[in-house]
Amino acid sequence: MEKRELGRSGLYIAPLVLGSNVFGWTADEQTSFRVLDTFVGEGGNAIDTANVYSAWVPGHQGGESETILGKWLQQRHRRDDIIIATKVGMQMGDGSQGLAKDYIKKSVEASLRRLQTDYIDLYQSHKDDETLPVEEPLQAYAELIQEGKIRAIGASNFSAERLRAALQASTDQGLPRYESLQPEYNLYDREDFEKQLLPVVQEFGIGVIPYYGLASGFLTGKYRSEDDLQKSQRGGGIGKKYLNDRGFKVLAALDEVAERHHATQAQVALAWIMAQPGLTAPIASATNMEQVRDIMKATILTLSPDDVKILTDASAY
Repeated sequence: MEKRELGRSGLYIAPLVLGSNVFGWTADEQTSFRVLDTFVGEGGNAIDTANVYSAWVPGHQGGESETILGKWLQQRHRRDDIIIATKVGMQMGDGSQGLAKDYIKKSVEASLRRLQTDYIDLYQSHKDDETLPVEEPLQAYAELIQEGKIRAIGASNFSAERLRAALQASTDQGLPRYESLQPEYNLYDREDFEKQLLPVVQEFGIGVIPYYGLASGFLTGKYRSEDDLQKSQRGGGIGKKYLNDRGFKVLAALDEVAERHHATQAQVALAWIMAQPGLTAPIASATNMEQVRDIMKATILTLSPDDVKILTDASAY
């Protein structure tokens, strides 16, 4: 499978990143191991997690996903050929959060322990900490790169203005720069990224690994009415946000293109992201082996210019 470089990081990833937010939540350890085995068996090599996954579950503190991933890496002896991306900054179960220098250095040690590794390939600011100057986290990352604990850094959930300021600070002060951006982006949720962030990432040559590539499952086509929202734990997150005229137009276009290629709607939705200029690889999660096999087929699905236009026009904002 052809790999794509993430920004200028020297990290080369397959066109689809496996999201592990479900590990320890809707996928137990055994199921998570099967999902991971299937993903790498299908040619995937990059896995995205975060220290906060899954602190939102009653009784969890955060770190559950990293812990499962760390056990799998050790048992399968796969550390050398897997790109591990994790994040810091969201509120943990004990209330700690942010991007202060000392907090980042403490948090990376906890992530390394849970992941059972001595380095993280991509360490990301999970959300901007607007109480701090943009260079403070970069100073922490500079020390961690020097110590060999992280290889490259990325940003997630940043405004265009703060991302640009951080990239400029990297240039002006000789600090490591964010090599990737992890924004929300999919066929339905396009406007903010395309209008605000895309010009910045293209100007600076930043890789993009968007989350919610399937819009919480809406773009799989299984949620077409309010009754369908009861089909899974994630259905409630869809609500009326997508069940509207624009959402139904998107589903109709997905149905048309999927039928043309004998593909699933999920495969088409992910392939559309992969076909967008400036996009490196979407992130998608799976709770069983069948879902992994389904989404990985998106990496070999080539959409024609006409396919892309049908989907883009249907989802116009």
